[in-house]
Amino acid sequence: MKRLVPFARLNLTGCFTLSASLALAGCDSPTPARQEPSAAVSPAARSSAQRPGDGDSAAEHLDAMDKRKPVPLLPMMAHHQKQEMRDHLLAVQEIVAALSSDDFAGVEQAASRIGYSEREAQMCQHMGAAAPGFTEQALGFHKAADGISAAAKEKDRAKVLSALGATLKTCTSCHANWKQQVVSESKWQELSGQEPPSRPAHPMH
Repeated sequence: MKRLVPFARLNLTGCFTLSASLALAGCDSPTPARQEPSAAVSPAARSSAQRPGDGDSAAEHLDAMDKRKPVPLLPMMAHHQKQEMRDHLLAVQEIVAALSSDDFAGVEQAASRIGYSEREAQMCQHMGAAAPGFTEQALGFHKAADGISAAAKEKDRAKVLSALGATLKTCTSCHANWKQQVVSESKWQELSGQEPPSRPAHPMH
């Protein structure tokens, strides 16, 4: 036991000395300076800052790159138009499926959904009210689709395919020339000269 006492004291003394040394070392060492966030600005951000209101968002940058002519639409009009476009595509799919089995009645039925009608004419005029030239091109698509129905009545497979090709050409041409541009009610009224509708004037089928 006599040997343990000096040993314990030595350990305690050593621990105290080590702790004190670490404390002093901590006080003597300078605290690392806090790193501030980098203030580097990307070229795109600098460009936006230099041109307030020009390219404020990614969507605006994309729109600036898209050189097609705009079709100004209210949000509900744009949504309704997209629904119509998806239904047109579905009709084309049904035409092809029916034609593959020589189901000419099915071809005619599907084509009637995209053919010309007073309803389609009114809707095209409404959608193109703020985009001169759009209505005429949109109506060209529906009138071309009438050729599919006419060929189906004749049960002429080659004519159906030819009419379908002509219809798709008007479709792709329209999409190549025009793009949707969602605007406010006041802007749409200014461009179209019409009162904004309270709901879609032409509900889906």
